[in-house]
Amino acid sequence: MPRTVALVVTAVMVVYLVLVGWFAVELVLAGSGLDIAFAVGVFILPVLGIWIAVANLRFGVRVDRLARRLADEGGLPDTSALPRRPSGRIESAAADAWYDERRAELDEEPTDWRCWYRLAQAYDLAGDRRRAWETMRQALRLSADAGGGGSPATSAGRGSVTRSAE
Repeated sequence: MPRTVALVVTAVMVVYLVLVGWFAVELVLAGSGLDIAFAVGVFILPVLGIWIAVANLRFGVRVDRLARRLADEGGLPDTSALPRRPSGRIESAAADAWYDERRAELDEEPTDWRCWYRLAQAYDLAGDRRRAWETMRQALRLSADAGGGGSPATSAGRGSVTRSAE
């Protein structure tokens, strides 16, 4: 289901970006200085949008590849037993306890991409998306370093990611 939603949203965005790009071309063809300046600004939006979409889709594909690999190894944790709020989110105390377990696992094996993947999942369950992404990037880097497929991710450093407040 998430893959289908991602593809539909991407298709809608591509149509939008093509229309915006066409509008930029029409502005350039209008010929006045103000129209051309506005067209440059309008044209930057589709280019930026395409770059963001491609980067996110590539990240999603690499994470999905790691998830399948971890599932094939029997290492994908089952979170279905964790207590949930009526909204479906994991209860905070349960998410914190699950995080503590994953963090302890990572402390024992800091170079294992599987531990980093599970820690990213713990951050996601706790609602900390930024740290989940940073930690998943580390899992992708370590997986690539270990020859496990997935290309090396960029940006976030190799340092330890903690859950403490900034």
